Amino acid sequence: MAAYENCYWMSADGLKLHYRLYPGDAALPPVLCLPGLTRNARDYDALAARLAGRRQVIAVDFRGRGKSEYAKDPMTYMPATYVADVQALLAERAITRLVAIGTSLGGIVTMLLAQAATGAGAGIAAALLNDVGPEIDPAGISRIRGYVGKGSSCPTWMHAARSLADAHGDVYPDWHIEEWLAMAKRVYRLNSSGRIVLDYDLKIAEPFRTPGNEAGPDMWAALSALRDTPVLLVRGGRSDVLAQPVAERMLAALDRAELVTLPGVGHAPTLAEPALHGPIDRLLEQARA
Repeated sequence: MAAYENCYWMSADGLKLHYRLYPGDAALPPVLCLPGLTRNARDYDALAARLAGRRQVIAVDFRGRGKSEYAKDPMTYMPATYVADVQALLAERAITRLVAIGTSLGGIVTMLLAQAATGAGAGIAAALLNDVGPEIDPAGISRIRGYVGKGSSCPTWMHAARSLADAHGDVYPDWHIEEWLAMAKRVYRLNSSGRIVLDYDLKIAEPFRTPGNEAGPDMWAALSALRDTPVLLVRGGRSDVLAQPVAERMLAALDRAELVTLPGVGHAPTLAEPALHGPIDRLLEQARA
């Protein structure tokens, strides 16, 4: 695990939100890591460890996840609110240029941030969109709606690991129990009663289950804000969220994009896969230039 500092900022509606700050070269644009719907900053520890010392990494817990406070109004669990929360963080840290890495929901937030930054605000020097695009495959939406917001608890970490393996074995068919145990430590937490529980507010499901709330309006227009920006598109070969034709259309719509598909992986790649080391390093070099 890479060394990091736990830091906090305030949202416009008064929530105390958390991020991990991994030290690195402050002269370069920091790497802003935005997690998926039910995930948190811990997802990015392996990537941050690989970038340790080279790049400053900021890994965010969206509201209602990890160490961030839960929202009083569950209808604020929406992409537009996450964008506003991140913009408040960037303003507080006086960040005007960054590398954005977004997995799933985090990729949607990345596209919306780019659209909002056009002509003003924080500039995105480069972006990685991990297994997400302007169109989300209905099969993936159906699968995610089937589990998000459903509470579960386990007596031990090994029980949690086996539960994940049973539920998501098709996503990572080559994983062994060690990988599932590591994932359990990222997605669950130990509660005050000694049970292992999901590390997010179950109410995040309320707006997500309302049709039309999966993403912002006209996400192709949001993607177009990244047209002249170096972009790495990552797709799991088994993904049920980002269809191959959508990924290819994204590649055609962006002037400086690279598409990497990881066979044998579903939604979503962890970004710790060795096959991504080179493409991610190339992306960061483009941001440096």
